Amino acid sequence: MTLNNTDLLSQAGSAENILKFDDIEPVLESNDLSVAYNGNTAISDVSIQIPKNSVVSLIGPSGCGKSTLLRCFNRMNDLIPSASVEGTVSFAGQNIYAPDVDPTEIRFRIGMVFQRPNPFPKSIYENVAFGPRINGMTDDLDEIVETSLRRAAVWEEVKDRLSDSGLSVSGGQQQRICIARALAVNPEVVLMDEPASALDPISTQAIEQLIQELSNEVTIIIVTHNMQQATRISNYSAVMMAGEERIGRMIEYGTNEQVFGNPKDERTEAYVTGRIG
Repeated sequence: MTLNNTDLLSQAGSAENILKFDDIEPVLESNDLSVAYNGNTAISDVSIQIPKNSVVSLIGPSGCGKSTLLRCFNRMNDLIPSASVEGTVSFAGQNIYAPDVDPTEIRFRIGMVFQRPNPFPKSIYENVAFGPRINGMTDDLDEIVETSLRRAAVWEEVKDRLSDSGLSVSGGQQQRICIARALAVNPEVVLMDEPASALDPISTQAIEQLIQELSNEVTIIIVTHNMQQATRISNYSAVMMAGEERIGRMIEYGTNEQVFGNPKDERTEAYVTGRIG
């Protein structure tokens, strides 16, 4: 039987399609995670394990809750007054939504890079030094700034312009400065919400290469609409869908080889081949 788009999008998910790791302790894990805005459910019952030092892509059609899920991993949804979160997100052995957990500390340890470059209206130096300063890391600040810019593969381009505004450089350089800003406090995980969508192809290539290099040191979770990008940079991909009720659910999670080469769910196959999207 051939299913139409509505049928495909409205099917229930299967827990059997979600990869579980029996031999490692994930650096980040959600269980039965749901988010609502103004009482309207946006994502429902998402459970996922994120291995350390991996790149995990969140893919799926627009409006399926990818960015909502990403923001759950460092409590950015707390900044939206209408948002409510149920379920758990475990990081470093504790539920980050527990009452005694400081979300500011979580955001230092789980950094975030947004869709559009958003450097502060400060110098390049002060952009990168901002996190360490407010976190009390004032010793060797010059070294922290240089190391972070080197890790973000932008030091050679800006080392003679550190006093210039972070807004004075190209879009691709701005985004790498924002990545350096996130790296300056030594996070264990970096969340990226379509970090290359506003960039030209050359800058996009630089960001993709940077992501692959950084995954040797930190865990990266990236939202992307670009499936070719997901295949190039990720170790694992998670597919999300939303039906007519507009509630996002995770329908499949596995290695890139499995998700793109031998998907278990018909909706995944339809999405990666372009039949729905």
